[in-house]
Amino acid sequence: MKPYKFLGLALAALLSACGGGSSGPDRGSLVETPTTLATLTAAQIDASTASSGLQALSHKALCDVKVVALNYNTVGPAGEATNSSGVMLVPAGACTAAAPLVAYAKGTDVQKPRTLANPQDPETFLLVAMYASQGYAVVATDYLGFAKSNFPYHPYLHADSEASSVIDSIRAARNAAASVGASLSGKVMVTGYSQGGHSAMAAMRNGERDEGAELNIVAGAGLAGPYNLSGSFKLTQAIAGYQFFVPYLVTSWQKVYGNIYTDVNAVFKAPYAGWIENLLPSPTLNYTTLITTGKLPGANGETPNQARDALFQSAFITDVQTNNNNALYLAAKKNDLLGWTPKAKLLLCGGAGDPTVPPAVHRDVLMADFTARGVTNVTAVDVDAAIQATYGPGGAAPTDPTTAAYANYYGNYHGTYEPPFCAAQARAFFDTVK
Repeated sequence: MKPYKFLGLALAALLSACGGGSSGPDRGSLVETPTTLATLTAAQIDASTASSGLQALSHKALCDVKVVALNYNTVGPAGEATNSSGVMLVPAGACTAAAPLVAYAKGTDVQKPRTLANPQDPETFLLVAMYASQGYAVVATDYLGFAKSNFPYHPYLHADSEASSVIDSIRAARNAAASVGASLSGKVMVTGYSQGGHSAMAAMRNGERDEGAELNIVAGAGLAGPYNLSGSFKLTQAIAGYQFFVPYLVTSWQKVYGNIYTDVNAVFKAPYAGWIENLLPSPTLNYTTLITTGKLPGANGETPNQARDALFQSAFITDVQTNNNNALYLAAKKNDLLGWTPKAKLLLCGGAGDPTVPPAVHRDVLMADFTARGVTNVTAVDVDAAIQATYGPGGAAPTDPTTAAYANYYGNYHGTYEPPFCAAQARAFFDTVK
């Protein structure tokens, strides 16, 4: 769920709809006047995609792209009025036709100040290359608790507040359109990667259910998302990146629900129990420095299971795995994305070798749920073969876990290799309905 490093991409060259449901300002109304931060020309975009190797997937740019900062009103987990920031990417230059709007949800972020309203952010540039330079307008939320949001924490993997952040970003983009020179067609596609895959599916589910006529969602694409959270808690083998994602989730849901634990020391071991509740997202630390400063385990090359055992009390882990009345497990059930029926076309993408969000645990379980209920407008794709062909030594995934090649390949799989391949699948899918 780590944000993209994608291919070492070098980028230096380079709004009042009524949402209802809460007191305070209308959801999606603008807190500030939208600010155009930069306009990337098609030539600049092509230079970056060519040098990084992304252009084979993104294709050459058809449009210039304006990068616009947004700050909009939304709601928190309890419906309380708050705000979120984000970015709008507007096709410009040769692209003058009314554009469909892609609402995007980002992957797991541990850096509180980070905003996608930054033309040099790799995740933002992936959206520029894959969607905006190809004629799609894009809006991407920073989520609650990040960047300009005044919400006091981030409700990590809380489906309903993720959905609100995404849905209200769509309204914000529509409110901002006239002032930033955007012409929107009215069609909306929702997508996101990793945590964002979960967020996008929650937004599609809630949006179609509650505001279908207003939003006009015509397609969705869930990319490497954790849709089966309750099932993942029954696994005895920890996922890659466990020391980031699971403490983040446990402490977030404690803030949302208030009943995950009564004593932090009964859940977390020392010394982590002393600071874990307010560690993520961090105002100063990133994935690397969370480890190197000792705030999270991993500096000594711990395996995922060793990192889990260093962080959590064993009795807590055992109870989550075995007790179906465990509070964390019950919270996970609330945030699973099983059992709903999409009205629009839906694509589920992932790579079979993903060690962080394994498709066998998430995508395949969701697909099986759809199939068992006779849902026929959902397609699943696997990009593992393309990842192996591009990055696997000799064109295949390394199999010896004691080698540096194995560590490098699987260390980069979810955060670096997989995102562009799934994004390319999503755009091809959206092209069929735009």
